[in-house]
Formats: sequence, structure tokens, C-alpha cells
Amino acid sequence: MDNQHQPEITPGNTDSTEQRIFDAAHELFVLKGLDGAKMQEIADKAGINKALLHYYYRSKEKLYEMVAKAVIGRAVPVIQNLLESDDPLEEKISRFIDFYIDMVSRNPFIPLFVINELNKHPDRFFETILPKELPRPHAFFRQVEAEVAKGNLRPIKPQHLLVNVVSLCIFPFVAKPMIRIVLGLDQQEIKAFLAERKEAVKAFVFQAIRT
Repeated sequence: MDNQHQPEITPGNTDSTEQRIFDAAHELFVLKGLDGAKMQEIADKAGINKALLHYYYRSKEKLYEMVAKAVIGRAVPVIQNLLESDDPLEEKISRFIDFYIDMVSRNPFIPLFVINELNKHPDRFFETILPKELPRPHAFFRQVEAEVAKGNLRPIKPQHLLVNVVSLCIFPFVAKPMIRIVLGLDQQEIKAFLAERKEAVKAFVFQAIRT
């Protein structure tokens, strides 16, 4: 799935000032993360004063949560549609990998946000951050089981296949500093490495599951 076909991540129905705040905060959180981004920088980029920014959002943490919630809220329905589509299995897996890696590439702060929230505030994460309607992978599971039964796939539990695919997509972004050091990559090389992940993950997954 090409970037140009990805849904835009916005907070929804907001006035223009709130949209500018969202866009500015999103850009700076992508570049610097929660700790690196400053409220004054966000206000400057949004073209407002810091007092008005605090009127909308009392703290940087609340703004960070709002941006992450919007990204997750728009991504979850896309994932659900992919998993429940009538596409052939390999096409479905390929599209899932494209979307997931593109989404994380554009929003690299999301994996750490999710991990931190699950560790510190799991109840709040499930009650207020995640959408109420979560993806249901049952159609995907049945599709995998059917392909295994036909002999088209190696025997594998569909739950493991889905977790394996997600793990392969997300781990390099979560562990980017470690990977960069271990592999001896500079900033440009790690960027190129991550850009190659979609095709690398697809090749690995398909080679692993095909008979």
C-alpha cells in the first residue's frame, strides 16, 4: 500500500487552531519524542502563544496522549478492514505489512507510547486510548486454517502467524538505537535499513509459511 493511499491522521472535527496544534505537536513528537519536544516549540510551530496552547491542553503529556490516541484511532479500523477483507491470504498479509510499517514509520513514537501506557496505566489505556471496537482477526484465522488444510501452508497456528508478522514489523522501530549500534549503522544507513523492512518482512514470512 503506497503512502499516498494511507489515511490522514487527524484529531477529527476540530477548529482550525486545534488542528494547527495537532499538526505541530505530531510533527515535533515524530522528530523528538515526548521528552525532546517542548511546549514552546509546539506553540511557535502552531502560530499561537504558549498561554493559548495551555488553554487547549494543560500539559505536554495530555497533548501527547491526544496525538497518539488519534493515530491509533485511525489505524485500528484500517487494520480491521484488512484482516476481514476477502483478499487472498498472501495479498492480505502483504497489505497488512505495508500499512503497519508505513504507519509506524510516520509515527515512530507510537510503539513506545503503547508500551509505556501498558506498563504504567493498562486500565486507562484500554478504557480511554484504544477504540471500543478492536480488530477481530477471526476471518484471518479461518483463512489461515483453510490454507493449512489444503496443504498450501506449512502447519502453523494462525495466532502465532499474526503475532510473528506484527513482531517483525514493529521490533526494529522499538529497538532502533540498539539495532543501529549492533549493526554499526549511521543515521542514513538505519533509515535505509528501515525502509527495506516491508519487502524483507514479506520475503521472510512467505518463505516461512509456504509449503
